[in-house]
Amino acid sequence: MFRTHNNDKTLPVINSLPAYGKLTSHLCLLLAGFCCVLGAACRTGKSTASRKPSSRNTYVIRDSALLQQRADSLFFSAERSKLLGDYRTAITEFSDYLRLKRNNPTAYYELARLFIEVRNPQYALGFARRAVAIDSANKWFQITLADAFGVNAQFDSAAAVYDRLATKYPANEEYLYNKGMFLTKADKPEQALAVFDSLEARAGLIEELAFQKQRLYLKLNRTDDAAAEVQKLINQNPEDIRYYLVLGDIYNSNDRIEEATAIYNEVLERDPSNPRALIALSGYAKKDGKYDAYWNYLTRAFANPDYSIDEKVAYVYPYLQMQKLDSGKLREGLQLSQLVIDAHPQEAKAYALQADMYSQANMLDSALTDYNKAVTLDSTRFTVWYQLMWIYSRMEDPANLLKVSQVVAERFPKEYMGHYFKGVANFLLQNYPASIEALNLAVQTGINSDKNTRADVYSLLGDAYHATGQHQLSDSSYDKALALKPNDVLVLNNFSYYLSLRGEQLEKAESMSKRSLELEPESSNFMDTYAWILFRMARYEQAKVWMEKALQNEDARENPNMLEHYGDILFNLHEVDKALEYWQLAKQKGANSVGLARKIAEKRYILATERE
Repeated sequence: MFRTHNNDKTLPVINSLPAYGKLTSHLCLLLAGFCCVLGAACRTGKSTASRKPSSRNTYVIRDSALLQQRADSLFFSAERSKLLGDYRTAITEFSDYLRLKRNNPTAYYELARLFIEVRNPQYALGFARRAVAIDSANKWFQITLADAFGVNAQFDSAAAVYDRLATKYPANEEYLYNKGMFLTKADKPEQALAVFDSLEARAGLIEELAFQKQRLYLKLNRTDDAAAEVQKLINQNPEDIRYYLVLGDIYNSNDRIEEATAIYNEVLERDPSNPRALIALSGYAKKDGKYDAYWNYLTRAFANPDYSIDEKVAYVYPYLQMQKLDSGKLREGLQLSQLVIDAHPQEAKAYALQADMYSQANMLDSALTDYNKAVTLDSTRFTVWYQLMWIYSRMEDPANLLKVSQVVAERFPKEYMGHYFKGVANFLLQNYPASIEALNLAVQTGINSDKNTRADVYSLLGDAYHATGQHQLSDSSYDKALALKPNDVLVLNNFSYYLSLRGEQLEKAESMSKRSLELEPESSNFMDTYAWILFRMARYEQAKVWMEKALQNEDARENPNMLEHYGDILFNLHEVDKALEYWQLAKQKGANSVGLARKIAEKRYILATERE
């Protein structure tokens, strides 16, 4: 019934308007009252305008008819610009108009409205005040002044304007209503209530007024009065379920559970599947330890398709965390998510919800089924596609990861994770050039991503460049990864090992490998790398110590590369028979390189630049 003229949003103050170019200087002149020089009409009737010498090259229009024509043209042009939504141009044209006709209140009014639109409350208030100062009888100017006070958060002043309007136009109930609303915003609930009471005495019981009063009573902690307002609406229209729910919520939020329970049960008598009442009652039953009743209320609510799916999803999501602490919560969460699917079988988010439950429980096959169903129903949600890629990567399924990531990279080209997973898939499939291309796109699109993610991209890019023999680019990528994540043990280990294979920057390689061991001192792989680097530096005794530490690990003793490395170290320490023993053991464990075969056959160490 009631409409408010004020904009409910308090707009930010704009101290200057550089985008308007010459407009700022115009407005400063207008707000100061103008110092526009208008000449008298020309007596000869021949001259229409003259150039008055000055430092500003000001033109003074002397023909009043021409001046009026120019002013009218500016005014109508400004109105047209405003209608077209070109507020900047409209402001410029109205300000130019006011240089010619500075006492036209309508132009000030229009500028005030425009500055409200462009969110410059200070300018809006200045122009609104000027319009009212010239013509205080115009109600539209007064309304705009109230709006300008509102966007400047001067709610008392806005209420005062509507008070004057309500006095002058007593038949217009909107003015009285707006006065009450501004008093509410001014945090004067008692005064606002008095206004709404007087309005109700005139207009009768109206829902909007009753709800406004109810909110104010709650703010004043007058729960019974707030409830009484809603009860009046129930008495007037006992079939409207909304009022019972509001009343129940009032009691519920004030911990008056017995009264709330009675109201919600009354709602269920009228609407047995009402979700809000069912959810509220389920909460009470759970609090009282009545699990069967709790679950009965809850499942009835979830089975109702009219219960918002977004609210259902919000209710179920905590189960994702709870199932880590209580395995029984997984069963409950899956039951609820299935009820969501049953009630909303065409909603992608219903399947995504259940898929999230499965994924969290590491039931990846089931999660894939639901995620795929979700993207079939709605292919626009990147987060679901991301989950698909993540699961395929967890399952080490590069073929399907590549299929999905190709789709994602095409549909969401600005999402760097699509390119990253495409790079991962191609790398695992040994399509190294394609991996490099995708990973470089991930670098370009993910420039604003977090450091750890960018480091991971550079790390894999380094691996891909290494696989194609582009060592300079590989080294550069590893350096970038370590600059972002200095303690990435895998990069420290791989980078140092690859340098040692090439016999380059061995001091740097030794330092990085030593750091990886400081971070993970029990890693036999890192020990092997460190021993190999020491070997390449001809520090054979130290290499032997670290290699023997590595071989204390059972897995290391089954690793043919480590066994061959140990043999190489022993040979260079002149333990030829023992070296031959470990070379042969490496062959038995699966090593079959030509280099190893020659070592065994010729019983001597043969330099290798690549790990077999």
